[in-house]
Amino acid sequence: MNDKKQLWKGIAIGFALTLILIQTVMFCNNFLSEKSEKEKQINLTDEQIQEKLTEIESLMNEYYLDELDSEQIETWLYKGAVAGLGDPYAAYYTQEEYQSLRDSTNGSYCGIGVEISQNISTGIVTITRVFEDGPAMEAGIRPGDILYKVGDEEATGQDLNMIVSMIKGEENTEAHISVVRDGEDDYLEFQVKRRTIEIQTVGYDMLEDQIGYISITSFDDVTTDQFMKAMDDLESQGLEGLVIDLRNNGGGLVSSVCAILDRLLPEGLIVYTEDKYGNREEETSDAENYFDKPLVVLVNGNSASASEIFAGAIKDYELGSLVGTTTYGKGIVQKIYPLSDGTAVKLTVSKYYTPKGNNIHGIGIDPDVEIDLDEDLKKEAVVTVGEDNQVQKAIEVLKEEMK
Repeated sequence: MNDKKQLWKGIAIGFALTLILIQTVMFCNNFLSEKSEKEKQINLTDEQIQEKLTEIESLMNEYYLDELDSEQIETWLYKGAVAGLGDPYAAYYTQEEYQSLRDSTNGSYCGIGVEISQNISTGIVTITRVFEDGPAMEAGIRPGDILYKVGDEEATGQDLNMIVSMIKGEENTEAHISVVRDGEDDYLEFQVKRRTIEIQTVGYDMLEDQIGYISITSFDDVTTDQFMKAMDDLESQGLEGLVIDLRNNGGGLVSSVCAILDRLLPEGLIVYTEDKYGNREEETSDAENYFDKPLVVLVNGNSASASEIFAGAIKDYELGSLVGTTTYGKGIVQKIYPLSDGTAVKLTVSKYYTPKGNNIHGIGIDPDVEIDLDEDLKKEAVVTVGEDNQVQKAIEVLKEEMK
């Protein structure tokens, strides 16, 4: 009985947090501006809220038809509290979800071999990359497929990291994936056996005329070392110009993108952030390394966050040309705060600005040379460099700069 009372005490606090956060979001524009910073803070001691929660507790215990799942109720109270912020990038993670999130940046994971992105306005989740020779490709999943369900859970509107954790799982277990595909009348269903996926975020090759090509699919813990090895190898082969492909790169770790930019930029500011108190933090490059050869960066509408830090710095320093389509437009920074019980909360904590002081949130970065990917290539699981019209345009631009 004491455990039950303690649970409901926790639930009461969670409900209170949710209700107050929702109220804060609804009235912040015309009410909070008149309050002091102290008065803006959450107050969990409101007696009316506690009384209301006691009523809800009583009704649930007395009338709810099925058995109550106390753990699930508690989890969704915390998720609801964070959702009450109205911020699509904020999230509460259970222990399992947080561990899955950490695993996904640490070099390998067990999944089906896809990368996904989410339209923050509609909540629609799209498969942007299918790993070559991975389980998803073998099953018939294609880039451009809209993720409808994972198991019985609809994907649209859910936190992207939560969807990733649902797709991943133990090796040799099956993920039931439902997608909507352009040209199909009904959604398609796939049973995909999970297996260990080695995270290779960087791919590279030496093309004609000593032009190097490096693709970066995300900025993870492993990305910096992979990029440095690619650069060292290409330079040892006599690199004369470089194409860096950030298309469909949804971002990742600021520390990773800044370490890579430090390898390319001259000495100076890479990016800076400002929090709600006006505190400014700067990331800078030193004078140890500087890429002084022609450079082109490929971007598209799925190039977001850390990718835009990269593109923004290259553009502001006039170090190279951007080719492709306008980037996503995510100029805010999230931070994950681990909690004492192994769970975690992700919150938006600051805005970031390019070296020239531009915040591109909701705007994106326009390319210097605009060119969309050919329509017939958008549905292909694998597109070679020779077939890719955007890559070919990047090479064309680079050759002009190399003259």
